[in-house]
Amino acid sequence: MSAFCNSVQNNQLLVSLPPDLTDLLAQHLEPVQLAAGEMLYEAGTVLRHVHFPVTAVVSLVSPLTDGAGAEVAVVGSEGVVGVCAFMGGGKALSSAVVQRPGLAWRMSARDIADLARDQEAVMQQLLRYTQVLFTHMAQSSACNRHHALEPQLCRWLLQHMDRQAGDELRITHERIAGMLGVRREGITGAAQRLQRSGLIRCRRGHVQVIDRHGLEAHSCECYGVVQQAYERLRNNSPAWPRTGSLGAPRPPVARPKAPAHAKTMEPSL
Repeated sequence: MSAFCNSVQNNQLLVSLPPDLTDLLAQHLEPVQLAAGEMLYEAGTVLRHVHFPVTAVVSLVSPLTDGAGAEVAVVGSEGVVGVCAFMGGGKALSSAVVQRPGLAWRMSARDIADLARDQEAVMQQLLRYTQVLFTHMAQSSACNRHHALEPQLCRWLLQHMDRQAGDELRITHERIAGMLGVRREGITGAAQRLQRSGLIRCRRGHVQVIDRHGLEAHSCECYGVVQQAYERLRNNSPAWPRTGSLGAPRPPVARPKAPAHAKTMEPSL
């Protein structure tokens, strides 16, 4: 059980769930190794499983009938792949493709739906994550429509780097072009300009980030909007009551109030 608990700690959404559900989760979660390029599910199909990435990174892709498509969001250890399983629809709205191989926890779609239905606190946390995921998807769609390719590439690289260790992505220009829904030549040209600026270094099948701050400065505002949404999710996750040594619940931690003039804007869907 201790090994299970330690591994779950590596997925932020799982660790945010009430701690008294650890035994229940252990009965329904199984570790799986995801391979690069693996299709977890296709858009329009009935979901059989959800995946909580630990070291794996998964792209959510909106496909077109001609075989093309574009990435609308990326999921790492902050979340779960397959949100439709506990939202009542049951069918996937997008395809899910593994970008970075690694470990994930897998649970059946039926089990996550039952858990969300029976445990109100679990459903609330899952829905809070889903709201942020929809913000991510909406911002990506707006970015792909309105922003130049070079800032888009910066945003895409940063979002994937945030979800892995190290400073290097193993990916081809052709693969990135497919995720952004553009021609490979466009990605190659944008990458060359970023390399001349000293922000990244490219070699066959690899992209290394050299200047993280410079890449952020070259990115469009979409990266910051999505990043702030995930930061609010992490910072405002409920502190589940834990029992003290005498069996009494610990008092909640008081959070400082935001200044009266501060406003938070969420993109509407």
